[in-house]
Amino acid sequence: MFENYFAVIMAGGGGTRLWPLSRRGRPKQMLALVGDKTLMQLSVDRLAGLFPPERIFVSTTADQVEELQRQCPELPHENFILEPYGRNNAPAVGLAALALRRRHPQAVMAMLTSDHYIENESLFLETLRAAHQAAEEGFLVTLGITPTHPATGFGYIEQGADLGARGGLPVFEARSFKEKPDAETARRFVTDRDHVWNSGMFIWQVECLLAEIQTQMPGLHAQLQAIDAAWGSTDALKAAWDAIPAPEATSIDFGIMEGAGKVAVIPASDLGWNDVGSWNALFDVIQPDAAGNVVHANDHIDIGSRNSLVIANGSSNRTVVTIGVSDLVIVDTGDVLLVCHRDQAQDVRKVVELLKQAERNQLL
Repeated sequence: MFENYFAVIMAGGGGTRLWPLSRRGRPKQMLALVGDKTLMQLSVDRLAGLFPPERIFVSTTADQVEELQRQCPELPHENFILEPYGRNNAPAVGLAALALRRRHPQAVMAMLTSDHYIENESLFLETLRAAHQAAEEGFLVTLGITPTHPATGFGYIEQGADLGARGGLPVFEARSFKEKPDAETARRFVTDRDHVWNSGMFIWQVECLLAEIQTQMPGLHAQLQAIDAAWGSTDALKAAWDAIPAPEATSIDFGIMEGAGKVAVIPASDLGWNDVGSWNALFDVIQPDAAGNVVHANDHIDIGSRNSLVIANGSSNRTVVTIGVSDLVIVDTGDVLLVCHRDQAQDVRKVVELLKQAERNQLL
């Protein structure tokens, strides 16, 4: 039943919101932030009940593939799809679609994430089975997360008409996509119950996706045709990649999903999903101690601190001492010491931008 179903794990991102632990050479999907396994390894493991290793692909860049292959040796070498360099995810998804079509002409692709945490893995697989059924009917399917709070850092999907159940799960028309709203709008979205968070996970027939790319992103489609015609040629791939028009080197959400005509959303309320998008998010996926602290440190001494995060392991050999602090994020990587209030943990992205401007590449 699922022989034409393939998972593509998108693993080329940089994870700048978890700087300074997440770096260009070792972004967050390669880090063991929740337990002993990396986020990438957890992403592969949770697919085991539906996708055998030969039907799990990884989309990444050449500078990350060696470490990802080391972490996931069960995946075939040929299942790693390499972008010459990152150009947002629409080109990467198009390239993956070509690879899957060569494997199976009626392929259905589940575009999944490498850096999110999902607690309820059995429900996740049920949702993917339901999404496969809807995709076989020609829908571009997205997985929506029922909001738990009015987040301004997520995109939202407005649910429309009820399309009936697939695999026992409700499916709705996706009426519109709303990018990162202001606080007042986010509160309204949570209250009206017609909106879900955009998880960034999509399921579609490869041919349906490529048809949408041809209609909505003709410049990208032309370069994908050139890549397909010279499949296996590194030079042809690089030339076509360079020639993708800059406006079409964008996200699949903006480039395709917002303008597509037959889009469905499956809301998932109990996945235990978290995009681990900031240091503050670790408090939601790791059980704090009795004082509300989350500590991953080789040597930590504390007196009376509360609700704080302390990360100091790996390359850092320092003893970290905290006394009477509260609501702080402390991350020591040996070459960088980050100290910030939990309410401003998202601002580490601004630090990364300052480092880029100053060309302090050794810290990126």
